[in-house]
Parts: sequence; structure tokens; C-alpha cells
Amino acid sequence: MVHNDPMNLTAADIDQAAAVLDGIASVTPLQLNERLSALTGATILVKREDLQPVRSYKVRGAYNLISQLDAREREAGVICASAGNHGQGVAFACARLGIRGKIFVPSTTPRQKKDRMIALGEGNIDLVVTGDTYDAAAAAAAAEAKRTGATMVPAFDDPRTIAGQGTLAREIVEQLGHAPDVLVVPVGGGGMISGCLTYLTESYPHTQVVGVEPAGAASMAAALDAGQPVTLKHIDTFIDGAAVKRAGDHTFATVRRYRPRLVTVPEGRVCAEMLRLYQTEGIIAEPAGALAAAALGIFRPEPGQEVVIVLSGGNNDLSRYAEVEERALVYLGRKHYFLVNFPQEPGALRRFLDEILGPDDDITLFEYVKRSNRDSGPALIGIDLGNPDDYPALLARMEASNLNVEVVSSDSPFYRFLV
Repeated sequence: MVHNDPMNLTAADIDQAAAVLDGIASVTPLQLNERLSALTGATILVKREDLQPVRSYKVRGAYNLISQLDAREREAGVICASAGNHGQGVAFACARLGIRGKIFVPSTTPRQKKDRMIALGEGNIDLVVTGDTYDAAAAAAAAEAKRTGATMVPAFDDPRTIAGQGTLAREIVEQLGHAPDVLVVPVGGGGMISGCLTYLTESYPHTQVVGVEPAGAASMAAALDAGQPVTLKHIDTFIDGAAVKRAGDHTFATVRRYRPRLVTVPEGRVCAEMLRLYQTEGIIAEPAGALAAAALGIFRPEPGQEVVIVLSGGNNDLSRYAEVEERALVYLGRKHYFLVNFPQEPGALRRFLDEILGPDDDITLFEYVKRSNRDSGPALIGIDLGNPDDYPALLARMEASNLNVEVVSSDSPFYRFLV
């Protein structure tokens, strides 16, 4: 039985969880990634957890916890909060074990994930959409569990969940026949990194574990800085599978104990990596799934090291790819927005195209905002540069023109309506 105190969690508990998951969770492939290997000079292997039955690693922790419930707890049912992937793991477990479940998700959860939860539950789960963040959904789920007596199935902050997620590290070692030099994992609430740290530190202490958080929701780094879990006032929810305002108490205790390296990755860089994974490897990764791969370049392994990165999930709604591409182009310095005050006279737009726009640049947005008087009127223009290094020259041409041009900066409130 898994210890209730995560500080007492051991590799043996993770071995036990692996036995529980045998035949339930898939043994997902470890694939050599030539692109990332060439980029870093290391041997980069990708652990394809997007190929699990629920298309993410979350099935490991959810099933391990629910399978340990006694008869009374099973009768009362289970409740969880989820940004999508954990809910799918819970739904899958409920269907396999014949247990009723209720899943609370924030309104930001992609439709694809909500539809999959219902399908995987096979009639055993009810879905409740509430709040606009994971933490709001978690608060609603906790209140419902208290009211009904159902068992909460935490997405990350429970030793049984942590032990289940830790089977990932154990499986990697079994597949390789040895432990890798480096394991890079995404971090949201901290369940996966806590389980992997527990297993590897005890059994293979030479392996370096690197945790990757989204820059807009780095709750574990904030907890370590403060010496305790803290609630972030604002988070960017785009990387929904890792957008957590507050790290878990259990997971924080484990991470503080083992002190892995943590890095943060801008959301735009994650989007750029999502596109590369799709265009080069044909992998549809969700934002959190691309977190670990996006960290390469920020975290630089030593040449020749064997590095495993965890592609944690592939539950991505294809309708989001327009935003993914937009964020990627902005991060890469190719997409820029301007307010240009055009004189209301024939040929003004033609001169802009001929004298200011570069030969490889493209206008992707052109919209008159208003006509302030008869002589001039501002237009909102989006420009996609053929080469991001041409941006200073573009600004110089704008400065030399007789046009009044204002850059729409990324910290402008107006910018939120564009990206």
C-alpha cells in the first residue's frame, strides 16, 4: 500500500503501482528524435505518453489511486477537477472499475478534451463545467466532495497519484536497460516530477531530473522561492495542461526535498515547438505535451548525454492551431502589429506597400480602426516578416516615411485582442 505521507514514498511504492497498471496503461514508445539531437549534440529520446489510451500520462496516477479504494469508497463514487487530461484518466478508470465519477473542468478546457472524457467514461461519469481556471474547478470539486462524501481524486497532490506518475521513470529505465543521464518532464502541479524524483533519486541518483514550467504559470518555482506553496495572482491559461496557480502541498514537499533543476519556457516558444513537432515528426502535441521539448535550447544538455524528454499529452483541439501559429510567429519575431495613420488621399496605401514593406514581407491584417477626420485615418496592420532580422530595417523605413506609425507592443492591453 502506498504511504500516505509523500516523504515516506519509496521506489517500492512505485514498483507496486507499476504492477497495478500492468495491462491498463500502455508501455509507450521511446523514440530517437534526430532534429532535437542535432540541435543539442545530445541523444534525445522522446517518451510518447501521447500514445496512452487517454493520450496522456494521467491515466497512471488516476487508475492507481482509484483502484485502491475500498468497497464503501467505491460505492460513494469519485470526484476530480481537471484541465482535461486527468479527467480523461479518471473517466477511463471509472469505466474499467465500474465506479461513478463526477469531473469538474474549467471553461477554458478544449472541447476535444471534454468530449473525450464523456466518451472514455462509457456512461459512468458526469461532466461539470465551472470557473475559468483549473483552481476554480478544483475548489468547486472539493466543495462537492465534502457535500456528498465522494472520494476526491487529485490530479497531482496525493501520494497514490504521485506513485502512479512515477511509474513513467521506472518504465523508461526498463526500456533502456539503464537510467538516462537526464530526464526532462513538464511541471504543472508537480505530480509527475515528484514521482520521477522519488524513483530515480533512490534507485539511480546519477540521473538529472529537469522540470519545465510555462512562464505564465510557474507555480512550483514560485513555491520554492517562497518556501511554501503560494497562489499566483494571474496565470496564462494557454498551456492548459500545466496552467496551475498553486503547486500541491505533497508535490512541493517532494520537489523541495530533492531540488531538481527547474526552467521556465515562454508560451510562444512552446507554440513554435508544437508546430515543429507536427511539421517535422508528424506529432500532434498539446501545449503541455510540447513543454519539455521546448525547453531544449534554454536547458542545454551536454554533448553526448542521453536525454529523455516526456511528451506528456496529445489531446489538442485542431481549432487551436490558428492561435498556436500566431503565438509562435510573434515569439519568433516574425509577426508584428502597428497602428498607421494614413493620409486620406489616393495612392497612400500603394506607397506604404512599395516604400515600407520588404520584398518578402506580407500583410496579414489590415483594418481601419476609425476615421478621425477627413485628412487622415488610422489602420491596424499586421505584418509577417519573411526574415525576423529585417525588423529594424522595417522600423527605419517607417521612421523615414511621412506616416505616423505606432508599434502595438506585447504589453499593451490592446494586444490581447490580437493574440
